[in-house]
Amino acid sequence: MKIEQIYTGCLAQGAYYIQSDGEAAFIDPLREISPYLDRIKKDGVKVKYVFETHFHADFVSGHVDLAKKTGAKIVYGPTAETKFETHVAKDGEEFRVGKITFKVLHTPGHTPESTCYLLKNEDGKDCAVFTGDTLFIGDVGRPDLAQKGADLTERDLAGWLYDSLHSKIIPLADDVVVYPAHGAGSACGKNMSKETVSTIGEQKATNYALKAATRDQFIYEVTDGLAKPPQYFAKNAMLNKMGYENIESVMERGAQALSPAAFETVVEEEDVLMLDVRDKTDFVKGFIPNSIFIGLDGTFAPWVGALIPDLQQKIVLIAPAGREEETVIRLARVGYDNCIGYLKGGFNAWKSAGYETDDIESITADDLADVLKKNPNINLLDSRRPTEYAAEHVESAESVPLDFINDNMNDLDRRRKYYIHCATGFRSVIMASILKSRGFEHVTDIAGGFAAMKNSERFQMTDQVCATKTRRAAAAA
Repeated sequence: MKIEQIYTGCLAQGAYYIQSDGEAAFIDPLREISPYLDRIKKDGVKVKYVFETHFHADFVSGHVDLAKKTGAKIVYGPTAETKFETHVAKDGEEFRVGKITFKVLHTPGHTPESTCYLLKNEDGKDCAVFTGDTLFIGDVGRPDLAQKGADLTERDLAGWLYDSLHSKIIPLADDVVVYPAHGAGSACGKNMSKETVSTIGEQKATNYALKAATRDQFIYEVTDGLAKPPQYFAKNAMLNKMGYENIESVMERGAQALSPAAFETVVEEEDVLMLDVRDKTDFVKGFIPNSIFIGLDGTFAPWVGALIPDLQQKIVLIAPAGREEETVIRLARVGYDNCIGYLKGGFNAWKSAGYETDDIESITADDLADVLKKNPNINLLDSRRPTEYAAEHVESAESVPLDFINDNMNDLDRRRKYYIHCATGFRSVIMASILKSRGFEHVTDIAGGFAAMKNSERFQMTDQVCATKTRRAAAAA
């Protein structure tokens, strides 16, 4: 038996490849299936099942394409309804892969169909459990993503989750290995560990949610301080339920190399979003007017999902040389399939051809301190998340989280000059690019962000607040 965790840092997501005696199964695969096909070809195994733990909201799964390419059967847990062929398993149903067995543990709570898969080795011993978004390392799945108004509230789902954990997961032996679908950085929970593997015993001893004394306390703990989910979550969940365009077609469409002249024509004639994915230091020095920055080397896909409202939006890319295909793949991971090409030669080709360019003013923390000394009433925007702002911030800074800038932009005045910072400088450049594309001419980025401002010791900071209190303060706001 072989178990491989295939972890994707940008999405903080773990897919799994399990093989035994010439047969294999995948659990929660990503959209791009070529690496999976390479694995099974190398190992000489037949894929028998693609197990899905639930309808994922934070990424588009590769289950449909993988099943078509391999002949594997897609398996969901009880109550799941799809528009493609799938096997809806019964609670307790078992699936044989080589000499090992997967047992279905229906664990509703994160979503109604959420299911864990208990792995039994050749001797029939419980050895691992693939928990999806039911149980994370240090946390449990958030219960607010599948609520349906008054008929099914987040408190209802939290109660279901408590029952699922206590009836199906906690009774497992302490040495059973826990393989979750996500780690720290995912928006599917609020307190996830950086570790991506644990055991049932470790989680019973350390996971705050599993240590709740009562059902009511559990419900309070897991619903307390939940941030609003990103807007693309519901849309990705629907794609995973209904099906989607095959990845080969998406890649072919996005691989169109456009000369600067052709690029300009496409932008002028169609409703196209110019997405610049270079490094932030390169972007602030020069970019195509009205383009949006979201750098590939940050948490790219989640920010695309949070900030681009329409999954059908036509997109053209300004990317570093050799990373165009990677960008198209990473867009497709979160359902943005309508990339229609990239600028051949990148920004340098555009600039060399004599087309108009723009830039973003950037100043150091010390320079900002000098500006504040002369004028304490400048408009200083903190683009970090509400929890970060509540934990500690510059006293004169206003909280305008990047996550919801599309909703809050009307609260800003295009005639004013804004100084923007985040934690280290990635999110502030994203916000600055969005504001400039919407007609805000006077935008300045604070290089190095809050970290540089704090290290300078020239700013008046609020008192630090513990994480629990910041979550509650952010939720109240």
